[in-house]
Amino acid sequence: MASLGSGCQSLQKLDRGIYRVADSVSETDQVTGRRSLSFAARSEQIAQGNSYIEKLLAAETKAGRPVDAALDKKQYLRLIRVFDRVHAVSHLRRERWQPVLLDRDSFNAFTTGGTYIVVHRGLMQQLQSDDELAAVLGHEIAHTVANHVFERQSHVQLSTLAGSRSARRGSYQSAFTHENEREADRIGILYSALAGFDPLASSRIWQRQYIKEGTGRALRFHDHPVNTERQQEAAAVGRKVAGYYRAGQQNPAYPQLLQSNVLWRQSQSAAPGEGGGVSALFDTVLGAYVQHQVAKQEERRQAAEIRRIKALETRLKQPQFKKVSERQLKASWYYQAGSPELQSVIMGLLVKRNEQVERYIAHVPGRVTAGRRFSVSFTLPVGLTVDQLQQLPLKFYLDDARQVL
Repeated sequence: MASLGSGCQSLQKLDRGIYRVADSVSETDQVTGRRSLSFAARSEQIAQGNSYIEKLLAAETKAGRPVDAALDKKQYLRLIRVFDRVHAVSHLRRERWQPVLLDRDSFNAFTTGGTYIVVHRGLMQQLQSDDELAAVLGHEIAHTVANHVFERQSHVQLSTLAGSRSARRGSYQSAFTHENEREADRIGILYSALAGFDPLASSRIWQRQYIKEGTGRALRFHDHPVNTERQQEAAAVGRKVAGYYRAGQQNPAYPQLLQSNVLWRQSQSAAPGEGGGVSALFDTVLGAYVQHQVAKQEERRQAAEIRRIKALETRLKQPQFKKVSERQLKASWYYQAGSPELQSVIMGLLVKRNEQVERYIAHVPGRVTAGRRFSVSFTLPVGLTVDQLQQLPLKFYLDDARQVL
């Protein structure tokens, strides 16, 4: 007959074995303390993520395109200065990271799960303050902290092996990424506040992008929150973490605040052999299931929004277009009688030029009332006239609208 002690040792051994299994397909989320899917260890993530960036940098050198200080010394030094402050209060502050400035006009920055952060010069030029830059850099660091690149890969692989039809849908994949983007925004705003940057700066970025770009809601499923939603959520998160903000100064309590704050509280798990194995396995399975359900819910929400906008679009009748000046086009529509009154209406224009599809938007002032015409003016960019536009394939569409309650 086995002794009580040997029975306990067997259970401890089993629990440690279960932990090794769970640890091979997941990791401890540095933000929440819970388990998240990941088939790659951090060393593998760094090697794979950095390999992609190093090939990109080699291609830039081969093409004769300068990077970093050789491209724009002033913006590169600004990038380094702001990045160092944000990185210093992040969960990955002990890793040696390298910011990279590329010669691109686009409003973009990205990471690949390694220790590089790539920023386009166009983004640096468009951001109006270091506070806004800090929010963007915090967001990108957060993607790696939360292991979004490899978590998504692992989730898709596991879902495919499990025979999930959802994982094969592009709309589901967009929704899954959409939720990761929301999480990165929240983490990034906290980082910027802890580093001494205004946590409301992020909301100002997306308010500006909304005025400039509209939403693009009706065009397709989106893997980033649309500008209106992003602005509203960023403002709400910024207000929540405002108490941690010390203008221009690092919050001295940042190590503790990374573990417990108004956005999350890290959970503590038992050690392997002491119930940690069972806990890790349960956490991994539950976490993957919850992510799957949240992504499906977001997929359904986006589908409903697309249907709503397209239903409203069918109520726009008798389109008329008129040249106002060389680069200004006035368009008007009759809004069908019996339709709900609308506000915050945005009309979009798609133009195919030089094998590229360009998108222009215009905000309709005031409210749109049923049974009347409304009009809006599109201002075209330098190099494209209304006469040229009329010779190109184009399409007008309803970008977004809110029903007056």
